[in-house]
Amino acid sequence: MTIASFTQLACPLDGAPLHCHGTAWRCASGHSFDIASQGHTNLLPVQNKRSLDPGDSKEMVAARRRYLNAGYYQPIAELLSRAVLDELPPNTTLNCLDAGSGEGYYLRQLAAAAESQGQSLALLGLDISKWAVLTAAKQDKRPGWVVGSNANLPVLPATLDRVLCLFGFPVYNEFARVLKPGGQLIQIDAGPDHLRELREIIYPQLKAERPAENLVPAGFSALPGDSVRFSLSISGREPIADLLAMTPHLYRASAEGRARAAALSELSFTVDVRLTRFRREMAG
Repeated sequence: MTIASFTQLACPLDGAPLHCHGTAWRCASGHSFDIASQGHTNLLPVQNKRSLDPGDSKEMVAARRRYLNAGYYQPIAELLSRAVLDELPPNTTLNCLDAGSGEGYYLRQLAAAAESQGQSLALLGLDISKWAVLTAAKQDKRPGWVVGSNANLPVLPATLDRVLCLFGFPVYNEFARVLKPGGQLIQIDAGPDHLRELREIIYPQLKAERPAENLVPAGFSALPGDSVRFSLSISGREPIADLLAMTPHLYRASAEGRARAAALSELSFTVDVRLTRFRREMAG
């Protein structure tokens, strides 16, 4: 059992199946998308871009790579791998998409866990940032990697067993479209105490936490969730700066708040994340 090639790609222009021909993916209509030398493919048509360089910048991707590769969030990766791999039927290959895969850390960890357990997955990492996908492709050749958008996933309908959305932007109607009936959507999001100590430093005061809305997306039913919570201490200004660069707080904080964070040489904080799961309902 191994990490298999992901073959369920769809043309982002007309939705037709894409087939690999040498160094390009092509559909029956003749649309062609080159496979870069690093192994990834750009499936984000220029007309679907809202800016010239959407998604995380090159600098933000580098910060995320340094921070995650240091292993600080390994318990989150283990939480995800358990949710995907537990109770899998034997002798099957599951098609799995990470929708908003960033520089690929969590998909790499999932691939390693699957191989260690002798389970077979066909993995696709998708991100709107070309810098994130390039970095992911350079680090691991096992999954497929594409530049694309959650709003228009370049994936054939009803072909996926699992969709992952980690600290990302879920587009539930698209997730429902690409999942098989009975397939699962697995989300990981920040809990109420996530990075609380950092937030207390960079903001004058914290907003009151809104009660979690346990809404079930249309076309899905809820499954039992999970969570992980632990404390971390990191030393050095670069890892602290990398942590801040990974979060939306980099842009939400004032200049004064960012300066207070930049002055830190040590930081102890809480990691608090929630995993939710939904099953794609059967058609009919």
